[in-house]
Amino acid sequence: MSGIVPELRLSDFTGPDPAARERFQADLFAALRRWGFVILADHNVPTALLETAYGLSASLFQLPEPTKLAGAGNLRGYAPFGKEHARNSQTPDLKEFWQIGREPTPEALAVEPLPENVWPEALPGFRKTFSALYEGLDRTGRLLLSALAAPLDLPADWFETRVRYGPSLLRLLHYPPVPADAPAGAVRSAAHEDINLLTILVAARGAGLQLLDRDGSWVAVETDPGKLIVDSGDMLARLTNGVIPATTHRVVNPDGPNVSRYSMPFFLHPHSDLSLAALPSCRQGRTPEPEITAGDFLAQRLREIGLA
Repeated sequence: MSGIVPELRLSDFTGPDPAARERFQADLFAALRRWGFVILADHNVPTALLETAYGLSASLFQLPEPTKLAGAGNLRGYAPFGKEHARNSQTPDLKEFWQIGREPTPEALAVEPLPENVWPEALPGFRKTFSALYEGLDRTGRLLLSALAAPLDLPADWFETRVRYGPSLLRLLHYPPVPADAPAGAVRSAAHEDINLLTILVAARGAGLQLLDRDGSWVAVETDPGKLIVDSGDMLARLTNGVIPATTHRVVNPDGPNVSRYSMPFFLHPHSDLSLAALPSCRQGRTPEPEITAGDFLAQRLREIGLA
């Protein structure tokens, strides 16, 4: 169990009890302000879908390297081992991943220039499973943002109209056994903050996720299979002028058996033309960061981590 990071039930927000709904909103806001993380139970993503997705993810990364490389694309499809690194480090992370984005439907393309997804033909059911998982996590993220609207003195649909067709990404992550010739100091995922508004992480198969507490100590973030881990990213930190921070976190190398670790984060992004200028309710007590659009901010960060 998480131990320190608070656990909330999404069903309290989506259920019929107004008092439970208001309590969820206040507790979510407080948890993200204090920790930048929260555990989410009783959510709307079926456990059976998560199980199927993890099985397909493991099969994906067992494909031959030439087959995986044939699926490499521009922020879609395969990114090979060692491609990404943290902003302030040139040491590559010890991971490989596959990314799935929003389907470029006519409605979405009218708002956002979305590229085509890359689907591995060798895995029947892959597209159906991960399209369903994408939609479920996207819906969950939009519910969480709507829950944050009232504490931020925003209309209930403020976030919804700004993220509905955003370039959110579902990343299937594989951390292989740490190789004997790994560069000195290399870890599975070096200390970093996420770029986006919210990240929704399907509870990983394997330990290693840690957050950096305000006192400078590293705290393990673990929960039961089937629950979700949510953290706030840099875009939300900029919008809220640091009221909701982007908490530094990492994935450390295994302390026990040197085995693979699998993870599936969903990175919730707003429309690229959204200004990240500080919200009116968050301008007190601190000078806001310079104004920038979400698209320009994303492009800047992708260059800094080796993905652009």
